[in-house]
Amino acid sequence: MSRNILVRPLVTEKTAGLMEKRNQYSFIVDKKANKIEIKKAVEEMYGVTVESVNTVIMPTRKRSRFTKRGFIEGRTKSMKKAFVTVSNTDTIDFYAEI
Repeated sequence: MSRNILVRPLVTEKTAGLMEKRNQYSFIVDKKANKIEIKKAVEEMYGVTVESVNTVIMPTRKRSRFTKRGFIEGRTKSMKKAFVTVSNTDTIDFYAEI
């Protein structure tokens, strides 16, 4: 692999619900990665059988806050999320490496 396809796992309350109910895991992935590359990377890294991959590109958003130095405006980065459905017999433990 010339580039890192899986950037990091996405663990939130909403994704934890997906893990329990649908056996679906979420990742932040490289923007140029396609579904086939994502599937191969997850299967190789975690040793599971991937049934399907859904992707979405999150757009940038404006962020602003007021600080002691004044009003600061900025934008968040756009990112690509991948929702990977794993077979019922397999699970991924994100906390095993900690």
